Amino acid sequence: MQLLEVTDAKTAREFLEINALLNKDNPNYIRALDNEVNDTFDPSKNKNFKYGEAKRWIARDDSGRSIGRIAAFTNSKYINKGTEFPVGGVGFFDCINDQQTANALFDTAKKWLADKGMEAMDGPINFGDRDKWWGLLVEGFDKQPMYGMSYNPPYYEALFSNYGFQNYYNQYYYYMNVDAPLPARFPERHAKFKAKPGYEARHIKLSNLEKHAEEFATVYNAAWAQHGEAKEITKEQVIKLFAKMKPIMDERVVWFAYYKEEPIAMFINIPDLNQYFKHFNGKLGLIEKLRLLWMKKTGYNKRLTGLAFGVVPKYQALGIDSFMIMECALLLQGKGWYHEYEMGWAGDWNPKMINIYKSLGGHQSRRMVTFRYLFNRDRVFERHPEMDYK
Repeated sequence: MQLLEVTDAKTAREFLEINALLNKDNPNYIRALDNEVNDTFDPSKNKNFKYGEAKRWIARDDSGRSIGRIAAFTNSKYINKGTEFPVGGVGFFDCINDQQTANALFDTAKKWLADKGMEAMDGPINFGDRDKWWGLLVEGFDKQPMYGMSYNPPYYEALFSNYGFQNYYNQYYYYMNVDAPLPARFPERHAKFKAKPGYEARHIKLSNLEKHAEEFATVYNAAWAQHGEAKEITKEQVIKLFAKMKPIMDERVVWFAYYKEEPIAMFINIPDLNQYFKHFNGKLGLIEKLRLLWMKKTGYNKRLTGLAFGVVPKYQALGIDSFMIMECALLLQGKGWYHEYEMGWAGDWNPKMINIYKSLGGHQSRRMVTFRYLFNRDRVFERHPEMDYK
């Protein structure tokens, strides 16, 4: 067996193709866009290179056949609550069903990370934010992956566990039918806020994205950044994000709640891009972009996915989330625009978000796992602590 570092265009192409090769017999597999994977390892495209490094390796058998791949990352911004030692990451792992090959890949990543001063490695994770390629799929193989979601053969779980990785936290996804009736408290709370002066919920207008970017930053920073699990975001960053998303955004599924015109909650959803990308085999050139626009215009995509949800702390536990979501439901339900809704993942360390998903009537659809491997095997393993909302 050979292990080679990815150093040129040929090995970078092989790194991409290994993922497709090892998943080719699974009808639910959807290939990630090649350019997005490549951009992860491009210092000019990925801002995380300001804070760390990334390396990639591929494995070949003695006949030269591709049999595995892995990437490793260091990132000084990667900090988990309760972790007091430097932790690196591994990701983009693919491997034939052979523990020896998997061990060789893990050993290579471990040695590189240890040489960089890391004392543990989490994986599979991404060299970037947690909204993409984060975690190993262990339940829910019968459904097509949503955009940005890792997808892998079932035997990968044993490859990680047999090496010595342990379950650092579970990532739960919840699903519901768009037309399913919401629980009774939703219309009740909706009626309460409808009768109160000053409260409103409205979906965005694509013609006014700069204003909505500011509203997003206001709610996000108040609802999430304070907890230490996310850093503050600026209006300018959101403007760039919205500009990139605009071609696929549906203004009918992006909502804000207001009190006297001040944004106090948000419910951000987008059509699942994988329902388009599954036809593109990793490519996104001019032809694919034109085809995407046509599919969007004709209402081809019937699956929604949650992108962000938050309520400004002052207005939490009052029912404003129910009011906003009910307003969205009144617009969407019964129209046939969308059939499925799958929410973004919530870690088992975030029971509050899991309870919100359940309160919507959601049913668990998948489970993914972020594993941790401690380099010092005598160190006591501790799972990710529960988020503190106090």
